[in-house]
Amino acid sequence: MEDRLVRIGKFISLILRHKPEIIKIKLDKNGWANVEELIKGIAKTERDFNINLLKEIVETNNKKRYEFNEDFTKIRACQGHSVNVDVELLPAEPPKILYHGTADRFLASIRAKGLKKMNRQYVHLSKDYETAVNVGARHGQVVVIKVLAEKMHKDGKKFFISKNGVWLTGDIDVRYLEF
Repeated sequence: MEDRLVRIGKFISLILRHKPEIIKIKLDKNGWANVEELIKGIAKTERDFNINLLKEIVETNNKKRYEFNEDFTKIRACQGHSVNVDVELLPAEPPKILYHGTADRFLASIRAKGLKKMNRQYVHLSKDYETAVNVGARHGQVVVIKVLAEKMHKDGKKFFISKNGVWLTGDIDVRYLEF
């Protein structure tokens, strides 16, 4: 059952962050999807998918990627979108240092160009080294880059923190990175 929850959770992430059209739903301007439409769309390929299973996936997701509205009629991903939505993040003052976990194969490009948001709305950063290691491990041999967040902020760069604790900002120039 746990493997099924993880697999469906990844599918939900794909839908709510990148491709809602694959189950023929739309996200509103703030990234919210109608829960009934999401369930109906997923149930076409996942037998016995229902609100209870969806709630279990949201509650047990180790990264706390999703949130419901108050009456459980809408759901959205907390961050990580490649589709253009505004998840209503408020600017926040970052700690002195944040971390970015990645794979060593990307290091040469990062040293040359800095950290780029690529196809996402923001660069994702972690508040602690261990989390950055876990994030980077998904991509290959891990490299953790130290980000001089306080200096960036003092230089006018905006930071946000998602409801699940991920720090977000725009592209990061090399001068704010320590390798």
